[in-house]
Amino acid sequence: MHYGNESPIMKVFDPILRGRRSGGTVVRVVSALGAPLFAFAAKDNDITLSHLRSILILRLDEIGDLVLTTPFLRELRRNAPQAWISLVVNPETRNLVEFCPYVNEVLAFNWRFNGRLAGLWRHARALAFAARHLWQRFDLAIVGRWGADHYEATFLAYFSGAAWRVAYSEHLHEVKSRLNRGYDRLLTQALESTGPKHQVEWNLDFLLPLGGKVQDSRLELWLTDDDRTYARKTLAAHGVEGGELLIAFAPGAGARRRCWPLERWIDLGRRLGRKFGPRLVIVGSKREEDLGAYIEGALGSGVINLVGCATLRQTSAILECCSLTVSNDSGPMHLAAAAGSAVVEISCHPRGGDPNHENSPMHFHPWGVPYFVVQPESPTAPCSISCESNVPHCILGIEVESVQQAVRDLLLRICAYTPETRASANVN
Repeated sequence: MHYGNESPIMKVFDPILRGRRSGGTVVRVVSALGAPLFAFAAKDNDITLSHLRSILILRLDEIGDLVLTTPFLRELRRNAPQAWISLVVNPETRNLVEFCPYVNEVLAFNWRFNGRLAGLWRHARALAFAARHLWQRFDLAIVGRWGADHYEATFLAYFSGAAWRVAYSEHLHEVKSRLNRGYDRLLTQALESTGPKHQVEWNLDFLLPLGGKVQDSRLELWLTDDDRTYARKTLAAHGVEGGELLIAFAPGAGARRRCWPLERWIDLGRRLGRKFGPRLVIVGSKREEDLGAYIEGALGSGVINLVGCATLRQTSAILECCSLTVSNDSGPMHLAAAAGSAVVEISCHPRGGDPNHENSPMHFHPWGVPYFVVQPESPTAPCSISCESNVPHCILGIEVESVQQAVRDLLLRICAYTPETRASANVN
């Protein structure tokens, strides 16, 4: 494999690209080879945001993770108004932060690679990207993820040549210790933190050891006039009139264990139609088009099926128009919260389960809006403290009646429907 002569870093790390090493061995080899390159950049251990000239933020994970990073980006800019800030995301989420006012540039890195020696090729791709776009540009690199790094973000931080490289330690929980063994070697500061927190709080906590302060934790979206025009015209084309109750459904999710069965979504849609008479809007990605089509076919032409039809920003603009969103634990759930829609979350994580698990609502519940989380009362065997199935499993313990009740209670809470619908719901 030939990368040209863009940077001396390519020559130093080239041996690892020819090997077939994995796990901690890769980290040891990379850190050993890279040590001489960082010797000249050694600095005082004290990092003050207000004095940094350039900062690299790596958020290569999914939609929801990026949405929950928006308060951090705002507060980082508040604490480092003079710094050049570069944000690296995966190509599928770039649309969401394209107009973020708190960063100077947004770069997209495609970490996805399947097949034989996928891990090796991802390392090679990270090295080539860093040499081309990141090398020796930054004082500080932050890997903004509390969970396990599946995305080569820690390697990108190291390959960037940043003098300071900060992330949460590999030792925070068992999954990260196993999947990211040795990653702390690539950091100058591995943060330790205990106790379950929401992901927004984990993100904002990065600022504290860097001398920063947090004033505001609200989520943000950076939508354009064109995005909101799309939403207005799309709803008008489906006959939506002012004052109608709009409820969004987000039936997809990144993992199948988090997907509530489609037949229950359909049953819920029928029940809500009889009780409250809303217009239902279905949202989701291109990969979920079959889900949207199936629900639309069962519920009829009154459904507004936008699955696979809108960008992330356009979807967010649609969700701004919805009083309430019913969603699996997924990216659209966090888009809805950021858009100001109340949210009913359908979670696969059982009540009383491990609060530090990646599916725990403690980490990822809707932030900053009225919400309810509907969970299985108990795990389904053989699961114990969390759902570990590759298919819908523990989530099957959630009945339609429970979600309908959560929608009803949340509508009451936000006063999003008329006295007539209130009477039809037999609410005293």
